[in-house]
Amino acid sequence: MKKWTIGRPDRNIVQKLMTECGISSLTASVLASKGYSSSDSVMDSLEMRELSDPLLIKDMKKAVDTITSAIDNDERICVYGDYDCDGIMSTVILYSYLNETGADVIYYIPERSEGYGLNNGAIEKISELGVKLIVTVDNGISAIDESEYIYSLGMKLVVTDHHQQGEILPRAEAVVDPHRLDCFSPFKYLCGAGVALKLIAAIEGDYTVALEQFGDLAAIATVADIVSLTGENRFLVSYGMELINNTERPSLIAMKEICGIDKKPINARSIGFGIAPRINASGRFGSPKTAAELFLCENYDDAFSMAQELDRLNNERKKSENEIISEIYEMIDKDPSVVRKRVIFICGNEWHHGVIGIVASRIMERFGKPCFIASEHNGEIRGSARSFGNFSVFGALSYASESLEKFGGHIGAGGFTIKNGMKDEFYRLIEEYALENHKIMPILTVTADTAVSPEEIRIDNIEGLNILEPHGFENEKPLFYIQNAEITEIVPLSEGKHSKLRIKFGNIRLDALVFFKEPSELIVRKNDICDIIATLETNEFRGNTSISIIVNDIRPHAFEQNKYFSALSAFESFMRNEELPENYYKSMLPTRNESVLIYKHIPDAGINSDNLYIKLCSEMNYCKFLVAIESFRQLGLVTVSSSDSVIKRVAVNEKTDLCSAPVIISLKEKISN
Repeated sequence: MKKWTIGRPDRNIVQKLMTECGISSLTASVLASKGYSSSDSVMDSLEMRELSDPLLIKDMKKAVDTITSAIDNDERICVYGDYDCDGIMSTVILYSYLNETGADVIYYIPERSEGYGLNNGAIEKISELGVKLIVTVDNGISAIDESEYIYSLGMKLVVTDHHQQGEILPRAEAVVDPHRLDCFSPFKYLCGAGVALKLIAAIEGDYTVALEQFGDLAAIATVADIVSLTGENRFLVSYGMELINNTERPSLIAMKEICGIDKKPINARSIGFGIAPRINASGRFGSPKTAAELFLCENYDDAFSMAQELDRLNNERKKSENEIISEIYEMIDKDPSVVRKRVIFICGNEWHHGVIGIVASRIMERFGKPCFIASEHNGEIRGSARSFGNFSVFGALSYASESLEKFGGHIGAGGFTIKNGMKDEFYRLIEEYALENHKIMPILTVTADTAVSPEEIRIDNIEGLNILEPHGFENEKPLFYIQNAEITEIVPLSEGKHSKLRIKFGNIRLDALVFFKEPSELIVRKNDICDIIATLETNEFRGNTSISIIVNDIRPHAFEQNKYFSALSAFESFMRNEELPENYYKSMLPTRNESVLIYKHIPDAGINSDNLYIKLCSEMNYCKFLVAIESFRQLGLVTVSSSDSVIKRVAVNEKTDLCSAPVIISLKEKISN
């Protein structure tokens, strides 16, 4: 279960924005909730109509001069990319442009096995091909040693990147990166393809060629790389999506067909969940060259064949991801203490490194804790981490640096390699970091921009939200809080895979869709009064427009979340042997009658633990409930599935003394002391 926060925008500001900007009440409420208070601030954010002068980026003029000089002198140029979607698109953009200008140009994208960025082996190969100038895209800012090696072989280097710089810059003719500490360009959050596109505009003298020929690819990279969809990136993605919707590029026609989005308008979601994962799959489970060659292809039949290959690789990625997730669930089922720690750390054997980061994200979402997932291969343990809130992955890795060969990242994500024999010490250190820096750990939270009234749920009001598109990082799709809705019916969809709720909200009746949850998994039932956080959309079918509510989260009305999360925190602290206030222990201990009551309410088919608790929450606090369930598990009376938190009874032939459960014994010892 996630914590809810609800935006409470100032109604005076909402009314002001509606009047001055001519926008709907829902749109004005969302903007006010995000901190906009004037028409000028709204227009500055939403009405981005152009990109800033590319020459404002530090060293851009030097890069242009170096590259044009190499072209004029018939020197061979190598565009050096990266194996993710942004790196591949950046490579295709700059290579295509230079090739069309008549430059002697090749490209090189390292395989995932080579690691990120420039490496000496690749540099040697490039040198042997007669290259005189290497131009990086989406990498290079941290290539200090590699840049020196480039010059030692008689080549030159131009870096174009968008990652944060370190203490020193690499040796190069030009280092073009908006995040340079001495760069004062107005927009800092371009992806690698955005920087490459600006390089082309700087060479050309305006944006016409860059946008018309490569705006579509830059838009895909911008969405895929999860950079801020504000400012100039909004312009890039909006412009690029128009190109994709009307594309004649064989690769995109083929990709849209393969993704099943060829008959629908393209939006950021269809890029982020359709096109981008298939491009990324080439770098994870095949070769990034497959994706690069697809987007360089000018023949539809060849493009479709390569798009099919990317689709196959993406399915292989999903299969591998799900297999690792299943293995992790089995590990947690055997040892639930893994997910009761402050930080989740799980290490497997021979897990595919191409999906470790995705797996870490999914486990973090499932259990609501910072997550570090690693895999051991040939004695080397490498991993990825994901977090949320103010828990810093980079801070934790820095704290545990004595146990690491190398690491990198930022507050929300990172990668690491553990020193031989230091796995347990690494785990101890990140737990210690969490305890010292987060006595109260952050809680995974879903935030609704604003509460919505029945009167506001109108087609015209919802369609007014379209001006907030495109959605993505730092411009997420708005979420709305629907309070006090009555569930009149629950209907299974797609053979029970999804659920449709028919609800009465005030004086209107609506359908709300809950994806990937069958009716039995919901924590609400028919005739319940519930609260919902959802997105509001409109659908058109056979000329008729209807309202669609997509549920993000749902719970019984007036659910006391603060008590719930406080009790969960206390239970987990107890299970970690952390000291609690003395008065806690007695209130955590269930009586025999309370334990029997819980056990009797577990149906033969099993039940989700939150569903069971909500049935009984008027009878006891959540901490008692968790202690009782843990005692049942320890005594072999139930199993608890980590994948879906379903509790099932185990057939037993003899009576069991509940007081013999270790958790009960430990609690009683605390009370008696």
